[in-house]
Amino acid sequence: MSTKSPTLQLFSQKQLSEHNNEKNCWVSVYHRKIYDVTEFLDEHPGGAEYILEHAGSDITGILKDKDVHEHSESAYEILDDNYLVGYLATKEEEAKLLTNEKHQVEVHLTGKDDQEFDSTTFVPELPTEEKLSIATDYGRDYKKHKFLDLNKALLPQVMFGNFSKDFYLDQVHRPRHYGKGSAPLFGNFLEPISKTPWWAIPIIWLPVVSFHLYVGFTNMNKFFSTFLFCLGLFVWTLLEYYMHRFLFHLDEWLPDNNAALTLHFLLHGVHHYLPMDRYRLVMPPTLGVILMAPIYKTVFGLLPTYWAYSGFAGGLLGYVCYDLTHYFLHHAKLPSYMRKLKKYHLEHHYKNYQLGFGVTSWFWDKVFDTYLGPDAPLSHMKYE
Repeated sequence: MSTKSPTLQLFSQKQLSEHNNEKNCWVSVYHRKIYDVTEFLDEHPGGAEYILEHAGSDITGILKDKDVHEHSESAYEILDDNYLVGYLATKEEEAKLLTNEKHQVEVHLTGKDDQEFDSTTFVPELPTEEKLSIATDYGRDYKKHKFLDLNKALLPQVMFGNFSKDFYLDQVHRPRHYGKGSAPLFGNFLEPISKTPWWAIPIIWLPVVSFHLYVGFTNMNKFFSTFLFCLGLFVWTLLEYYMHRFLFHLDEWLPDNNAALTLHFLLHGVHHYLPMDRYRLVMPPTLGVILMAPIYKTVFGLLPTYWAYSGFAGGLLGYVCYDLTHYFLHHAKLPSYMRKLKKYHLEHHYKNYQLGFGVTSWFWDKVFDTYLGPDAPLSHMKYE
């Protein structure tokens, strides 16, 4: 499936080959994306000389060469985020350069090795991370699925759309990629409140954790306070599982009306619809307060006051860890264990959204028989 990429300058093969020295070093990947890596030369772990050997040429084979050093998916992300300057023109596009004064056209990419990739189809093998950065062709997607138009504000389309619950659930769980920031949700002055950067979570909530832990720790037995704190942390892992499975994925019991579908979309549907959106991966503070309020009242209603302070501090820290883990599973280079967890969570999005509800671990999935293993079936796709 051809997908739109950012509008950047096109360069011919000859132009690429001319950027071949330490003061002006360009390379291409998959004979398509061109990167200016001049500033990276001194930072390359293998030394500048190794890159300069291939300056002005395509380095796809080198990046994939296991005998030399197979680069991780994060290497491709770093290239895209920091060094992408344009695209290598095809023969047809190169001809257009002669008549295109600005030398800028909208490039269509199909992903690594020019293989077709349709993110709206659940697959047994997780797509490579480079494919997860390819923008959906908005027009083609809307024409094919008749669901939401990514060119327009999403929430009004859900609120006033003529969708059945069955159709909505089938479509909203099939991932799309906006490709240039965050898709418009409200389409008006409310837009900023729908976006939350990951760093806002520790800034807002860690002081609250510290306060509750301090009050509990200084007003009761220190060892027992620590025990309650750890117990709260453990209880959060169960709450995380239950909220994800029975609140965020309240699919089976969801009423078949637009109000319920809109609430579902706001709560979790938008994340499944656009899983790689960096600003809709952690919980907005306002929604966090709403969801935490009944938990807070329950804890302080059932336990003695200072017990509650210590236990709630542990549970709230568990939430902070959950939200940060969720963000990093989507957008960070991770150590070995976390890479397994990342694969597990992304399979919840791209393979089977009815399994794999654990985010910080798969412990409770194994306990409650919702583990998303290698042989797990694909989520059923009803509407094409």
